[in-house]
Amino acid sequence: MAISNGHRARPLTAKHPVWKRWVRFRGKDGNIYGGEPLNPDIDVGQAIENGIEIPVKIVAGNSALDYDAPFTSEVQIIEELLSPVSQVEAGTVRCVGLNYKEHAAEMKLAIPKTPTVFLKASTCIASASEPIVLPANVDYDEADYEVELAVVIGRLCKNVPISEAADYVLGYSVANDVTARKHQDKTSQWSYAKGMDGFCPLGPCIVSSELIPDAAVLNLKTSLNGKIMQNGSADDMIFKIPEIVSYLSQGHTLLPGTVIITGTPCGIGISQNPPRFLQPGDQLRVSISHGMGTQVCQIARS
Repeated sequence: MAISNGHRARPLTAKHPVWKRWVRFRGKDGNIYGGEPLNPDIDVGQAIENGIEIPVKIVAGNSALDYDAPFTSEVQIIEELLSPVSQVEAGTVRCVGLNYKEHAAEMKLAIPKTPTVFLKASTCIASASEPIVLPANVDYDEADYEVELAVVIGRLCKNVPISEAADYVLGYSVANDVTARKHQDKTSQWSYAKGMDGFCPLGPCIVSSELIPDAAVLNLKTSLNGKIMQNGSADDMIFKIPEIVSYLSQGHTLLPGTVIITGTPCGIGISQNPPRFLQPGDQLRVSISHGMGTQVCQIARS
């Protein structure tokens, strides 16, 4: 069966989508598109910062979640980068805290035996290139950064064994688990301190799990005003990605589009001597290797 644009039909319910790196954006015509950058090596976040045009091969529809959507013959230029999955597609963000051995050590906390799970609202999700706006209820000495590997679920996922968990992962992206530390310290629940609007920049890209069969190879990095603050390996995770996906799916339905953020390496602001919190005008960059690219976000106040 042929597709009207002349491209060969793909099997229904393909194991992986047609794209290898996904971006979602607003084009110069004002419409929202999704697709794969023509340049497979370009760091989308850095290119946008430097005013470099990014041509994108368009995929039918504008959602990364359609495994069967083909490339069209269209190419569009990114005018405004958007989060690679929308707030509506993602829903509530699942989060795992204290998931790196070196981070547990810097916080002087014991290695957990069970994943520590909390939630961030969908309204936390923001673009990888827009400012992080600290609201008035966040003090000048508490806003912190946390580079994290984000997992995007591609298929309906419930009660999945560890051995099959990888089959439900659409791909990986960069996240920043922005945290208001004073609010975090006031209660045993973290969702308020970590759940403010824009406190989960996501992207710039999703890299297909087809290209990353083992997330342990990934490097995570944060720089603040040009100084490296975090530089860690996903191999230091306490609970690996298949364990996390399986655990979160027990008794819980993870819908396609669900975003899971998986903990941060050592080097967060509160652990510095003296502590280093985010201030208006700061230039924050968080990045992950293997094509995920760099978030470039200026810090601002509302």
